[in-house]
Amino acid sequence: ARGRSLMDVCMCQGVLPAHAGPRGELSAGQLLRWMDAAACLAAEKHAGVSCVTASMDDIQFEEAARVGQIITIKAKVNRAFKTSMEVGIKVTVQDVLTDVEKIVSVAYATYVAKPVEAGKVELEPVKLLSAEDHLEHSLANERRRIRLGYVQVFENLLQEGNREGDYYTFDEENAVSTELTRVQSIELVLPPHANHHGNTFGGQIMAWMETVASISASRLCRSHPVLKSVNMFKFWGPSFVGDRLVFSAIVNNTFQNSVEVGVRVEAYNCEEWIKDQPRHINSAFLIFSAVDDKGELLPFPRVKP
Repeated sequence: ARGRSLMDVCMCQGVLPAHAGPRGELSAGQLLRWMDAAACLAAEKHAGVSCVTASMDDIQFEEAARVGQIITIKAKVNRAFKTSMEVGIKVTVQDVLTDVEKIVSVAYATYVAKPVEAGKVELEPVKLLSAEDHLEHSLANERRRIRLGYVQVFENLLQEGNREGDYYTFDEENAVSTELTRVQSIELVLPPHANHHGNTFGGQIMAWMETVASISASRLCRSHPVLKSVNMFKFWGPSFVGDRLVFSAIVNNTFQNSVEVGVRVEAYNCEEWIKDQPRHINSAFLIFSAVDDKGELLPFPRVKP
Protein backbone atom coordinates (compact mmCIF):
# COMPACT_ATOMS: atom_id res chain seq x y z
CA ALA A 1 0.00 0.00 0.00
CA ARG A 2 1.21 3.49 -0.75
CA GLY A 3 1.51 6.01 2.09
CA ARG A 4 3.58 6.66 5.15
CA SER A 5 4.35 3.87 7.60
CA LEU A 6 2.58 3.83 10.95
CA MET A 7 4.14 6.42 13.24
CA ASP A 8 4.75 5.29 16.81
CA VAL A 9 6.10 7.38 19.67
CA CYS A 10 7.03 5.93 23.06
CA MET A 11 7.85 8.08 26.09
CA CYS A 12 8.95 6.84 29.51
CA GLN A 13 8.84 9.07 32.57
CA GLY A 14 9.79 8.41 36.16
CA VAL A 15 7.27 9.82 38.62
CA LEU A 16 9.16 12.23 40.89
CA PRO A 17 7.87 14.11 43.96
CA ALA A 18 7.60 17.28 41.83
CA HIS A 19 5.09 15.43 39.59
CA ALA A 20 2.89 14.26 42.48
CA GLY A 21 -0.01 15.67 44.43
CA PRO A 22 -0.66 15.68 48.19
CA ARG A 23 -1.33 11.92 48.27
CA GLY A 24 1.95 11.03 46.57
CA GLU A 25 0.16 10.11 43.34
CA LEU A 26 1.02 11.45 39.90
CA SER A 27 -0.85 14.69 39.24
CA ALA A 28 -3.52 14.19 36.59
CA GLY A 29 -2.58 17.56 35.11
CA GLN A 30 1.03 16.44 34.66
CA LEU A 31 -0.10 13.20 33.05
CA LEU A 32 -2.37 15.07 30.62
CA ARG A 33 0.59 17.28 29.70
CA TRP A 34 2.73 14.21 28.92
CA MET A 35 -0.06 12.52 26.95
CA ASP A 36 -0.56 15.58 24.77
CA ALA A 37 3.19 15.89 24.13
CA ALA A 38 3.54 12.24 23.04
CA ALA A 39 0.46 12.37 20.81
CA CYS A 40 1.56 15.64 19.21
CA LEU A 41 4.97 14.13 18.41
CA ALA A 42 3.28 11.18 16.70
CA ALA A 43 1.02 13.51 14.70
CA GLU A 44 3.91 15.72 13.58
CA LYS A 45 5.99 12.66 12.67
CA HIS A 46 3.28 11.64 10.23
CA ALA A 47 2.34 15.10 8.94
CA GLY A 48 5.87 16.43 8.59
CA VAL A 49 4.63 19.83 9.80
CA SER A 50 3.59 21.33 13.13
CA CYS A 51 0.28 20.11 14.58
CA VAL A 52 -2.10 21.47 17.21
CA THR A 53 -4.56 19.70 19.52
CA ALA A 54 -8.15 19.88 18.24
CA SER A 55 -9.93 17.63 20.75
CA MET A 56 -9.64 14.68 23.11
CA ASP A 57 -12.24 11.95 23.33
CA ASP A 58 -13.56 11.17 26.81
CA ILE A 59 -10.55 10.13 28.90
CA GLN A 60 -10.94 7.54 31.67
CA PHE A 61 -8.27 7.01 34.34
CA GLU A 62 -8.21 3.43 35.62
CA GLU A 63 -5.08 3.40 37.81
CA ALA A 64 -3.05 5.94 39.78
CA ALA A 65 0.73 6.15 39.46
CA ARG A 66 2.82 6.87 42.55
CA VAL A 67 6.22 8.42 43.19
CA GLY A 68 8.99 5.99 42.15
CA GLN A 69 6.96 4.23 39.49
CA ILE A 70 7.50 4.43 35.72
CA ILE A 71 4.94 5.86 33.31
CA THR A 72 5.06 4.67 29.68
CA ILE A 73 3.06 6.55 27.04
CA LYS A 74 2.68 5.06 23.56
CA ALA A 75 1.08 7.12 20.80
CA LYS A 76 0.44 6.30 17.14
CA VAL A 77 -1.55 7.76 14.28
CA ASN A 78 -4.54 5.49 13.62
CA ARG A 79 -5.93 7.32 10.61
CA ALA A 80 -5.23 10.48 8.64
CA PHE A 81 -8.09 12.46 7.16
CA LYS A 82 -7.73 15.49 4.88
CA THR A 83 -6.08 17.88 7.37
CA SER A 84 -6.57 16.07 10.69
CA MET A 85 -5.46 12.84 12.31
CA GLU A 86 -6.67 10.54 15.07
CA VAL A 87 -3.89 9.57 17.46
CA GLY A 88 -4.33 6.66 19.84
CA ILE A 89 -2.70 7.01 23.26
CA LYS A 90 -2.01 4.18 25.72
CA VAL A 91 -0.64 4.91 29.19
CA THR A 92 0.73 2.21 31.50
CA VAL A 93 2.41 2.32 34.90
CA GLN A 94 5.14 -0.07 36.04
CA ASP A 95 6.29 -0.71 39.59
CA VAL A 96 10.08 -1.06 39.48
CA LEU A 97 10.15 -3.27 42.59
CA THR A 98 7.50 -5.82 41.57
CA ASP A 99 7.74 -5.33 37.79
CA VAL A 100 3.92 -5.32 37.69
CA GLU A 101 2.49 -3.23 34.83
CA LYS A 102 -1.05 -1.84 34.74
CA ILE A 103 -3.03 0.22 32.23
CA VAL A 104 -3.68 3.78 33.41
CA SER A 105 -5.63 5.07 30.42
CA VAL A 106 -6.43 4.52 26.75
CA ALA A 107 -7.42 7.69 24.91
CA TYR A 108 -7.91 9.11 21.43
CA ALA A 109 -7.00 12.63 20.36
CA THR A 110 -7.49 14.63 17.19
CA TYR A 111 -4.69 16.82 15.84
CA VAL A 112 -4.81 19.31 13.00
CA ALA A 113 -1.83 19.97 10.72
CA LYS A 114 -0.82 23.63 10.52
CA PRO A 115 -0.08 24.80 6.96
CA VAL A 116 3.22 26.52 6.33
CA GLU A 117 2.53 30.15 5.35
CA ALA A 118 -0.08 30.11 2.56
CA GLY A 119 0.45 26.47 1.63
CA LYS A 120 -2.09 23.68 2.05
CA VAL A 121 -1.54 20.44 3.94
CA GLU A 122 -2.73 17.22 2.30
CA LEU A 123 -2.04 14.41 4.74
CA GLU A 124 -0.84 11.14 3.33
CA PRO A 125 -2.70 7.97 4.34
CA VAL A 126 -1.36 5.77 7.10
CA LYS A 127 0.28 2.55 5.98
CA LEU A 128 -1.41 -0.32 7.81
CA LEU A 129 0.98 -3.06 8.90
CA SER A 130 -1.12 -5.41 11.03
CA ALA A 131 -4.64 -6.63 11.71
CA GLU A 132 -4.76 -4.34 14.74
CA ASP A 133 -3.82 -1.37 12.56
CA HIS A 134 -6.66 -2.19 10.14
CA LEU A 135 -9.14 -2.42 13.03
CA GLU A 136 -8.08 0.90 14.56
CA HIS A 137 -8.17 2.49 11.10
CA SER A 138 -11.82 1.43 10.66
CA LEU A 139 -12.84 2.40 14.19
CA ALA A 140 -11.22 5.83 13.76
CA ASN A 141 -13.76 6.66 11.08
CA GLU A 142 -16.63 5.69 13.40
CA ARG A 143 -15.17 7.70 16.29
CA ARG A 144 -14.86 10.72 13.98
CA ARG A 145 -18.53 10.41 13.03
CA ILE A 146 -19.48 10.33 16.70
CA ARG A 147 -17.30 13.37 17.46
CA LEU A 148 -18.91 15.42 14.73
CA GLY A 149 -22.38 14.63 16.05
CA TYR A 150 -21.52 14.94 19.74
CA VAL A 151 -21.91 18.71 20.00
CA GLN A 152 -25.23 18.77 18.12
CA VAL A 153 -26.67 16.02 20.32
CA PHE A 154 -25.61 17.92 23.42
CA GLU A 155 -27.18 21.17 22.19
CA ASN A 156 -30.43 19.34 21.40
CA LEU A 157 -30.55 17.94 24.94
CA LEU A 158 -30.07 21.43 26.39
CA GLN A 159 -32.87 22.83 24.25
CA GLU A 160 -35.22 20.03 25.28
CA GLY A 161 -34.34 20.59 28.93
CA ASN A 162 -34.97 24.32 28.71
CA ARG A 163 -38.51 23.64 27.46
CA GLU A 164 -39.36 21.76 30.66
CA GLY A 165 -41.27 24.06 33.03
CA ASP A 166 -39.80 22.60 36.22
CA TYR A 167 -36.30 21.98 34.85
CA TYR A 168 -34.65 24.31 37.37
CA THR A 169 -36.84 23.61 40.42
CA PHE A 170 -34.99 22.25 43.43
CA ASP A 171 -36.31 21.77 46.95
CA GLU A 172 -33.95 19.33 48.68
CA GLU A 173 -33.03 20.40 52.21
CA ASN A 174 -29.43 20.68 53.43
CA ALA A 175 -28.14 21.01 49.87
CA VAL A 176 -24.95 23.02 49.36
CA SER A 177 -25.13 25.96 46.96
CA THR A 178 -22.94 25.48 43.90
CA GLU A 179 -21.96 29.14 44.27
CA LEU A 180 -19.58 28.00 47.02
CA THR A 181 -17.71 25.92 44.44
CA ARG A 182 -17.15 28.73 41.95
CA VAL A 183 -13.41 29.18 41.21
CA GLN A 184 -11.64 31.48 38.78
CA SER A 185 -7.96 31.49 37.87
CA ILE A 186 -5.90 33.60 35.46
CA GLU A 187 -2.75 32.38 33.73
CA LEU A 188 -0.35 34.32 31.52
CA VAL A 189 0.89 32.27 28.55
CA LEU A 190 4.70 32.41 28.51
CA PRO A 191 7.16 30.88 25.99
CA PRO A 192 7.65 27.64 28.01
CA HIS A 193 3.87 27.06 27.75
CA ALA A 194 3.84 27.20 23.94
CA ASN A 195 5.30 25.52 20.88
CA HIS A 196 7.77 27.09 18.46
CA HIS A 197 4.90 28.79 16.61
CA GLY A 198 3.69 30.50 19.79
CA ASN A 199 0.53 28.40 20.20
CA THR A 200 -0.25 27.30 23.76
CA PHE A 201 0.26 23.56 24.27
CA GLY A 202 -3.08 21.77 24.61
CA GLY A 203 -1.66 19.66 27.44
CA GLN A 204 -0.70 22.79 29.37
CA ILE A 205 -4.27 24.12 29.12
CA MET A 206 -5.61 20.74 30.23
CA ALA A 207 -3.27 20.81 33.24
CA TRP A 208 -4.46 24.28 34.25
CA MET A 209 -8.08 23.15 33.83
CA GLU A 210 -7.48 20.16 36.09
CA THR A 211 -6.04 22.40 38.79
CA VAL A 212 -8.96 24.83 38.90
CA ALA A 213 -11.51 21.98 38.68
CA SER A 214 -9.80 20.13 41.52
CA ILE A 215 -10.05 23.23 43.74
CA SER A 216 -13.75 23.52 42.91
CA ALA A 217 -14.44 19.86 43.73
CA SER A 218 -12.39 20.06 46.95
CA ARG A 219 -14.86 22.55 48.41
CA LEU A 220 -17.40 19.73 48.73
CA CYS A 221 -15.25 17.05 50.32
CA ARG A 222 -12.85 16.72 53.24
CA SER A 223 -10.19 15.12 51.12
CA HIS A 224 -8.15 15.68 47.96
CA PRO A 225 -10.27 14.94 44.85
CA VAL A 226 -9.02 12.35 42.36
CA LEU A 227 -9.66 12.95 38.65
CA LYS A 228 -11.47 9.97 37.10
CA SER A 229 -12.35 11.28 33.64
CA VAL A 230 -12.30 14.26 31.29
CA ASN A 231 -15.30 14.60 28.98
CA MET A 232 -16.08 16.68 25.85
CA PHE A 233 -12.67 18.34 25.66
CA LYS A 234 -12.54 20.37 22.44
CA PHE A 235 -10.64 23.45 21.31
CA TRP A 236 -12.80 26.13 19.71
CA GLY A 237 -9.86 28.40 18.95
CA PRO A 238 -6.13 28.91 19.59
CA SER A 239 -4.30 30.96 22.20
CA PHE A 240 -0.82 32.42 21.96
CA VAL A 241 2.18 33.60 23.98
CA GLY A 242 1.17 36.79 25.77
CA ASP A 243 -2.51 35.83 26.09
CA ARG A 244 -4.26 35.92 29.46
CA LEU A 245 -6.27 32.73 29.99
CA VAL A 246 -9.21 32.92 32.38
CA PHE A 247 -10.34 29.55 33.81
CA SER A 248 -13.84 29.48 35.35
CA ALA A 249 -14.96 26.34 37.18
CA ILE A 250 -18.10 25.39 39.08
CA VAL A 251 -19.68 22.13 40.26
CA ASN A 252 -22.58 21.16 38.00
CA ASN A 253 -23.88 18.24 40.04
CA THR A 254 -22.89 15.59 42.55
CA PHE A 255 -23.68 11.90 42.59
CA GLN A 256 -23.18 9.39 45.39
CA ASN A 257 -19.40 9.10 45.12
CA SER A 258 -18.50 11.49 42.32
CA VAL A 259 -18.84 15.11 41.24
CA GLU A 260 -18.91 16.81 37.84
CA VAL A 261 -17.10 20.13 37.46
CA GLY A 262 -17.56 22.29 34.37
CA VAL A 263 -14.62 24.43 33.24
CA ARG A 264 -14.72 27.23 30.67
CA VAL A 265 -11.55 28.81 29.26
CA GLU A 266 -11.46 32.28 27.74
CA ALA A 267 -8.44 33.99 26.17
CA TYR A 268 -7.57 37.67 25.90
CA ASN A 269 -4.73 39.48 24.19
CA CYS A 270 -3.72 42.91 25.54
CA GLU A 271 -6.31 44.81 23.53
CA GLU A 272 -9.09 42.32 24.28
CA TRP A 273 -8.18 42.42 27.97
CA ILE A 274 -8.70 46.20 28.13
CA LYS A 275 -11.97 46.03 26.16
CA ASP A 276 -13.22 42.92 28.03
CA GLN A 277 -13.69 40.98 24.79
CA PRO A 278 -12.89 37.33 25.56
CA ARG A 279 -12.39 34.52 23.07
CA HIS A 280 -13.98 31.25 24.19
CA ILE A 281 -11.28 28.68 23.38
CA ASN A 282 -12.24 25.60 25.37
CA SER A 283 -14.73 23.93 27.69
CA ALA A 284 -14.74 20.51 29.33
CA PHE A 285 -16.38 18.47 32.07
CA LEU A 286 -14.18 16.79 34.68
CA ILE A 287 -15.37 13.97 36.95
CA PHE A 288 -13.76 13.54 40.38
CA SER A 289 -14.06 11.10 43.25
CA ALA A 290 -12.60 11.33 46.74
CA VAL A 291 -11.18 8.65 49.03
CA ASP A 292 -10.24 8.52 52.70
CA ASP A 293 -6.93 7.30 54.19
CA LYS A 294 -8.11 3.70 53.79
CA GLY A 295 -8.81 4.19 50.08
CA GLU A 296 -12.59 4.00 50.50
CA LEU A 297 -14.82 6.29 48.46
CA LEU A 298 -16.28 9.29 50.25
CA PRO A 299 -19.83 10.55 49.59
CA PHE A 300 -20.46 14.03 48.20
CA PRO A 301 -23.26 16.25 49.53
CA ARG A 302 -26.18 17.19 47.31
CA VAL A 303 -25.86 20.59 45.66
CA LYS A 304 -28.35 23.30 44.83
CA PRO A 305 -27.82 24.92 41.39
